[in-house]
Amino acid sequence: MIKTTDSKLKKGNEPFTYQGAKLDFDVLSFWQWSSSELLGNALRGKLAEFIVASSIDALSSLREEWDEFDVVASSGLKIEVKSSSYLQSWQQNKPSRISFGIQPTGTSQTRGEEKSRKADIYVFCVLAHKDMSSVNPLSLEQWDFYILSTSVLNEKAPEQQTITLSSLLELKPTHVKYERLGAEINKRDNKSVQPTAIAAAD
Repeated sequence: MIKTTDSKLKKGNEPFTYQGAKLDFDVLSFWQWSSSELLGNALRGKLAEFIVASSIDALSSLREEWDEFDVVASSGLKIEVKSSSYLQSWQQNKPSRISFGIQPTGTSQTRGEEKSRKADIYVFCVLAHKDMSSVNPLSLEQWDFYILSTSVLNEKAPEQQTITLSSLLELKPTHVKYERLGAEINKRDNKSVQPTAIAAAD
């Protein structure tokens, strides 16, 4: 069995090398090249996870690509982060409809397997700004955050794959701006919001 490697926090000045010689570009160069477009769906999702982690001082633990949830609070509370935006990195005729993926997941495709939402709570992050000339994902006042216990999703939408913002609001999530995000997450009692497994449909 091949063991996983331990990821270490990089500073950005780590050089690329070839045959023992340092090249004139480094990890920071790679980050700038690959991660400067923050409106794109994939990177905006990671940015949302970072923002949520920052609100509860959870940035010391590095992001793991294949974890069953996105952020873990110091209390052990497991958080799934979802992101959506009215504006995209491509040309649009009108703002996008806000929706999020909420599907229960499993580890295999075995018939009859138990699927579940692995986190204790969900934080739905909406980049709510609608003016392309001034949209900036780094301006946290442009974001809205909606916190919902996984148990509510399991009760109201047990096998649902996606949810629109209007349908989410019907579930009465806690709506906050960034300055209250960490405090609202920390209010959640880890023991009271454990997700319930959802049996896969035949």
